[in-house]
Amino acid sequence: MGIFKRMKEDMAVVFEQDPAARSNMEVLLTYSGLHAVWFHRLAHAFYKKNLFFIARVISQISRFFTGIEIHPGAKIGHSLFIDHGMGVVIGETCEIGNNVTIFQGVTLGGTGNEKGKRHPTIKDNALISTGAKVLGSLTVGESSKVGGGAVVVKDVPDHSTVVGVPGRVVVQNGEKVRKDLDHHKLPDPVADRCAELQKEIDELKIELATLKEGESPYADKSL
Repeated sequence: MGIFKRMKEDMAVVFEQDPAARSNMEVLLTYSGLHAVWFHRLAHAFYKKNLFFIARVISQISRFFTGIEIHPGAKIGHSLFIDHGMGVVIGETCEIGNNVTIFQGVTLGGTGNEKGKRHPTIKDNALISTGAKVLGSLTVGESSKVGGGAVVVKDVPDHSTVVGVPGRVVVQNGEKVRKDLDHHKLPDPVADRCAELQKEIDELKIELATLKEGESPYADKSL
């Protein structure tokens, strides 16, 4: 596909996704998400030729003007729509399919200093809502949605909706996964650890009280 035809397609996506878009001139000059995608295509072209420094310079220029950071190594399909993209971060080994929508504040990042594939794969027609964090080498399935502010650390099946911290699937293939979802039973590692510490403290108090009475709790009472 030619460059200008591709750019025209990118602008058409904006009109499809954003009812506030009024004219081609407005979209061409004022949509930072569109500019970030165009900058990325240029940076990615240099990256594939192993011209990493130039690629990074272009990506940083894009970040300065758009507020969107896309690593030049990221692989992005056609018709990506980044809406109000300030604060969006897309990592080096991230792979994004076709017709994906990303809102502001989204992070498609890694979880540490691991090597190789360390960023998410976002399949076709997925939607990542405002402030969501998708972390690690995981997959967000086709036509799936990640709710605003969610933190996703494991794979999301196709045609699913994920919400919460940590992210959990609440809808799959149009049906609720759990109709009687008990919000008070969601995993809470901090509370679990506090409960363990409290149990240990209670045991130590009993042991200390026994020692004060002059009897070792470990003494064999059968003697």
